Amino acid sequence: HNVIWSGISSRTSYPAVPDERHGTALSCTILNLLLLGPVWSFVRGTTAVLIDRTDPVGLAEAIRTDGVSRITLVPTLVHDLVEHPDVHREDLSGLTHMIIGAAHTPPELRQRWYDKFGTWPLVGYGLTEAPSGMVRDRAGHRANSTAAGFPLDPVEVLVVDRNGVDLPDGEVGEVCFRARSGGRWAGVWTPMLGYWNRPEATREALRGGLLHTGDLGHLDADGQLVVRGRQNQLILRGGANVYPAEVERVLLTHPDVAESAVIGLPDERLGERVVAVVVPVAGCSPDPADLSAHCAVDLARYKVPEKFLVVDELPRNAMGKVVPRDLLPLFGG
Repeated sequence: HNVIWSGISSRTSYPAVPDERHGTALSCTILNLLLLGPVWSFVRGTTAVLIDRTDPVGLAEAIRTDGVSRITLVPTLVHDLVEHPDVHREDLSGLTHMIIGAAHTPPELRQRWYDKFGTWPLVGYGLTEAPSGMVRDRAGHRANSTAAGFPLDPVEVLVVDRNGVDLPDGEVGEVCFRARSGGRWAGVWTPMLGYWNRPEATREALRGGLLHTGDLGHLDADGQLVVRGRQNQLILRGGANVYPAEVERVLLTHPDVAESAVIGLPDERLGERVVAVVVPVAGCSPDPADLSAHCAVDLARYKVPEKFLVVDELPRNAMGKVVPRDLLPLFGG
């Protein structure tokens, strides 16, 4: 039932429209894309369109010629469509819903999509252990552009401290999920059975009757989940927490920066130092001193990267997520 509940739930939260055609643009060997693509469409009774192009011009052409009306994309593909000069608003005029998932989506990227294509993109959050989407934005709800959305029907989201104690709204802790305790969806959802041949990791992830995600976040006053980043990617600089996503968001407001990634470099004195890798906007050459000054306007001094590298592209995995460990060699690590 975990394979089909997200599609069933969507029937009420996002009712299908006549002739709906849902596009999937990445490999269906990735579990979440299979569930949120063809299986999702099957359960909704709509048409699934499998797209074999991920270059921006080819993807836009496929969306147009195949009549795709809604699609789920990773931030990388969204960025490419927004930035490519040969992709125009009319190319995606038939696209009424676009959902971004699989990685952190900066509010600036959502705004740039809206400015170019005229539709407000929705965002979501999920993980393979779930094994699907768990949180989704609501159409027309823009109160908090940094949030990933509200928990879907079968689940409840909690934020807990290191001892597993629930934290109040606004306080950052580990994001966890459990089955909804009341209503028609009570007890329907179950997490994964476990990691293959990794009993200790399984016990850690499922301790206390919760699915522990390993992600840091908090709930806002409306009950939306705001994800701050991975626990193992949190930078501890001189005893102070630095959330990479916060620094990346500020960097993306610089007019010369198209993409950014922030990591911590080991340091004998401070534990870690904050550094950043940026991809420039086409035709631009970001100046490190200018980037530092830009960050200092909105960030505490200890959060401002001490070093900036400009690269042509960021290393990513099959889901389009940046792989932080692959950035370390760029700094000699």
